[in-house]
Amino acid sequence: MHRPPIQHCKTCGHAVVYRIPDDGDTKPRAVCPSCQTIHYENPLNVVGTIPVWGDKVLLCKRNIEPRLGRWTLPAGFMELDETVSQGAARETLEEAGAQFEMGDFYALVNIARVGQVHLFYLAHLLSDQFDPGIETSEARLFAEDEIPWNEMAFRTVSETLKRYFADRASGQFKVHVFDVS
Repeated sequence: MHRPPIQHCKTCGHAVVYRIPDDGDTKPRAVCPSCQTIHYENPLNVVGTIPVWGDKVLLCKRNIEPRLGRWTLPAGFMELDETVSQGAARETLEEAGAQFEMGDFYALVNIARVGQVHLFYLAHLLSDQFDPGIETSEARLFAEDEIPWNEMAFRTVSETLKRYFADRASGQFKVHVFDVS
């Protein structure tokens, strides 16, 4: 795991120890020896869309690290108190300033080595005008043969787009579940 471990109890502030809890769990967890609180570390959800305008897909050029200056689908970390689709819609609005209708769920991508799950929905753009937020330096439509594959920010996005274009060519869209290492 590449995440920093929990060092202090979120309940009482005491230093935690990593051990298998006495409650029948099978994995080492951050356990507070003072108040006995067990702290669980769970994957983060990244949510986004594949926004489509005719035969083109909307990509955003990142204005933030990681991968500053590289292209991605509009996506980001899901927030508390929102559904997956609400988070994907929020990220699309924040990053691209796009007007769209949310489509069907499309892909679930596991990235176990960094503790993330990426979830993408199809989206139908209602306009080809965009107003990107501060995390995006440019929002632009690309035909399949124009996709800047060598300038993509994340492998999850490249792999999702490859599946999207293959489905579009076959005329049959299906839900994709896959792993990226």
